[in-house]
Amino acid sequence: MNNRFDLHGKTAIVTGAGRGIGKALALGLAEAGANIAAVARTAADVEQTVAEAREKGVRACTIQADLTATGAADAIVQETVEQLGGLHILVNNAGMNIRSKALDVTEEEWDRVVDLDLKATFFMTQAAGRYMVEQRYGRIVNIASVGGLVALRTGVAYGASKAGVIHMTRVLSLEWSKFGVCINTIAPWYFRTPLTEKLLEDPQYVAEILRQTPMERIGELEDLIGPTVFLSSDAAAYITGQTIAVDGGMSVYGF
Repeated sequence: MNNRFDLHGKTAIVTGAGRGIGKALALGLAEAGANIAAVARTAADVEQTVAEAREKGVRACTIQADLTATGAADAIVQETVEQLGGLHILVNNAGMNIRSKALDVTEEEWDRVVDLDLKATFFMTQAAGRYMVEQRYGRIVNIASVGGLVALRTGVAYGASKAGVIHMTRVLSLEWSKFGVCINTIAPWYFRTPLTEKLLEDPQYVAEILRQTPMERIGELEDLIGPTVFLSSDAAAYITGQTIAVDGGMSVYGF
């Protein structure tokens, strides 16, 4: 039987691939057979990701880029094609959060979050989309957050950005689906990553999270690999414009 989840012969760009969710997704895609262009602001951050991807028998390269810089997205796509011979999958994972109450958010904080989480995600998607529309095939997976689906405290800029990513995904699906480009979003809840480890050291904080999570556990990075491989594969060829909440059921409370 043909394995429609098989990504051999495909090439994927993964942004923010040096650690946490981005690294896990890059290696998960490599495990499924995809060649990997691992993108990070500092090249050293993704060297280990690239080394581990190559150990899985795929081609992989390091791309150093500041995603918020003008022209960065086009350069990333061009370098990927030059080094790995093509582009079939984009995973927009790079992002950040500044936890502040709404009355305390500064313009500088707002711009930092929105510029990376929404603006850079769009222009990275646009650059990849141009290539994918031309070849009439592509898979784009945007990593948003349940904070883009339901309201969370102390995250107004982050929530607004992630809600923007979710709606951007819907709009682009209307434009690009006829060209064979499927674009979808994954919305995670709390996962154990370097960015959350300090928060998750607080038992009271964890208890509050678990009270909002029907599965009563924090997400593990492996929980995100399956949905990402699925949406990147031909198994998801008739799915576009959708958001999958990978959240242990948390967002159920918000609908």
